[in-house]
Amino acid sequence: MHPERRERWRESHLLTPDKKDLARHVLEQIRRGRDVTKTLRSHPLEGGGYLNKSMLVTIYNEMVAAGEMQEDARLLERIRMKPMRTLSGVTTVTVLTKPYPCPGKCIFCPTDVRMPKSYLPDEPGAMRAVEHQFDPYAQVRSRIEQLQSLGHPTDKIELLILGGTWSSYRRDYQEWFVKRCFDAMNPPPSSPYSAPQNGGTEGGSTGEQKVEGGELEIDHSINETTHHRNVGLVIETRPDEITPDEIRWLRHLGVTKVQMGAQSLDDRILELNKRGHDVECTRKAVALLRAAGFKIVLHWMPNLLGATPESDREDFARLWNGFCPDEIKIYPNQLLANAELYEYWQRGEFTPYTTEELIDLIADVKPTIPRYCRVNRVIRDIPSTNVVEGNRRTSLRQDVHEEMKRRGTKCQCVRCREVRGKPVSIDSLKLDDLVYQAGAAEEHFISYVTPDDKLAGFIRLSLPGENSPQTGISDLGGAALIREVHVYGQSLQVGMEKEGAAQHAGLGTRLLEEAERLARANGFERMAVISAVGTRGYYLDRGFERGELYLVKQIV
Repeated sequence: MHPERRERWRESHLLTPDKKDLARHVLEQIRRGRDVTKTLRSHPLEGGGYLNKSMLVTIYNEMVAAGEMQEDARLLERIRMKPMRTLSGVTTVTVLTKPYPCPGKCIFCPTDVRMPKSYLPDEPGAMRAVEHQFDPYAQVRSRIEQLQSLGHPTDKIELLILGGTWSSYRRDYQEWFVKRCFDAMNPPPSSPYSAPQNGGTEGGSTGEQKVEGGELEIDHSINETTHHRNVGLVIETRPDEITPDEIRWLRHLGVTKVQMGAQSLDDRILELNKRGHDVECTRKAVALLRAAGFKIVLHWMPNLLGATPESDREDFARLWNGFCPDEIKIYPNQLLANAELYEYWQRGEFTPYTTEELIDLIADVKPTIPRYCRVNRVIRDIPSTNVVEGNRRTSLRQDVHEEMKRRGTKCQCVRCREVRGKPVSIDSLKLDDLVYQAGAAEEHFISYVTPDDKLAGFIRLSLPGENSPQTGISDLGGAALIREVHVYGQSLQVGMEKEGAAQHAGLGTRLLEEAERLARANGFERMAVISAVGTRGYYLDRGFERGELYLVKQIV
């Protein structure tokens, strides 16, 4: 941001005594039931403009802290900005690693020496990382403060680490990066460590940056009971990086969910696009991650070189044959000038789909997604100005849903069925068990659904088969696996209750009890859960014990 624009922005957002008095008056009117927008518009500021919701949240917090106002969850909910960010039950904080060479040579991937592989400097999440020079502590800390200023609870944080292929970074950098993220979530004083030279891209890190043995574990221990608890840690990597040794390392860091670029499940397409691995590699990686209890997110890319809309429809169907990801991101290939694919386009060897072709394709495949899978994204956050030719719409998900509505079809994925902020009558919920085969494992997607088929909460129970991959981790020997427990609705502060809310209604405990019953019925005597650091206490209170890398429980 230009210095003059930054200064104007700062002045406009500065809370002067007059603005604070006006905000108190506005808050009282909203508390009495007046419409938020109308109340703000009926109280203009001197010199022009109006108060915004962020200012109201700031004054609300100040008044509560000073004892001038009792905590009022309903009032806070009304003045909260962007409530959709926490309607899935957790608050996501995204951070980017520093630029680092990726082992992949994919022709569709943009390259910018200033950024981690595949990211552009003007993507929203990337811009925040650039502003903080990719410092993990600063990224996490500033994002938490921003979310708090918007009125969002930040006691349950899913940490999403992006930046190309995580597994290709040096492990000392990975450990330092994760530790600094936890330092930002934990109470001060923060750790004094700074980034390894060149962000860990070359040479060895010095003693100043080295994380000593046991230090990360101490940070984990602190986070178990602190205010900003980590309820999920997500990294992204390639299928050919997943090994038993990598699995053990990821659990050491506290990782609970892994994103992988499948991109295509057609070996011909993978080879044409220089992906560097085959479909069997993806299949083995998914099976190993599942056997270790991780939640699995696959990226799927239509419109790769050599693909057609019809071949993409066939390819999408392969996702549910043995792979069965828990979540997917649909990332249509976008033609960018700094990707090798641009040269193919210049030679007339590649033609991007039109927006209409993409909408037609995705509207065809989205209704086929199983009820156990969540569609996280339908397009990347790449600004349209970077797209050379083809679809430039960033509202593709909404456009697809409009087309599906016109056709009379609908998507039944997890995201489309989340209860979100709607009141829930606990007594009306029905327990449902969706059973499916995922490779050698029998999966149970056990959920509580409302009478109108909305998801209030679910648990993912995995029953490994005789041919499931061996992880070499003693915690998992002969154990049924809890891979995820999720209760939906507006994210509530730990210990806070809200009438009609699915969270903190005991649904998680009920789901665990049902999973234990099913595991016993299938001959399992032990259970293991891939707990995030900040949810360990929840499971320990329910009879689980600490293992080496997982929490375990004897159920017989």
